[in-house]
Amino acid sequence: MATPEADLCSSNSAAERTRPYVNEAKAVYFVNLRDGDKVTSPFRIAFGLVGMGIAPAGVRMENTGHHHLLINQKLTNEMLIKPIPFTDKYRHFARGETEATLDLPPGKHTLRLLFADAEHKPYYISSKEITVEVVARNDLGKKQ
Repeated sequence: MATPEADLCSSNSAAERTRPYVNEAKAVYFVNLRDGDKVTSPFRIAFGLVGMGIAPAGVRMENTGHHHLLINQKLTNEMLIKPIPFTDKYRHFARGETEATLDLPPGKHTLRLLFADAEHKPYYISSKEITVEVVARNDLGKKQ
């Protein structure tokens, strides 16, 4: 069954992926990754957002915030009531980034986006958790 995000091309500009649509439900999703994808690390990860605006951390505007990526971390009710911690399992995109390069070791990893306000306090908006498998590493360009 097709989903609205399946119709989006990963080459869409950040402005297209994050334009607030006032009459649509609020949602955050992975633009270029699907559950079960096999990837070579490092890999590009792009975030989509509907119904909210993007701004750097510290910028206080209604219905605006920034992305956080939970890596191998389950989303709990407790996480939704306090600011998101700063650890390797909780990546903050506090400058308002809508994509990044992720470098993970080989193996299966769970990923989930969580959208939060200026003080890193989560809105009740998260993506579905997906599992990706890093099957190889691309060490080209790294100094030996």
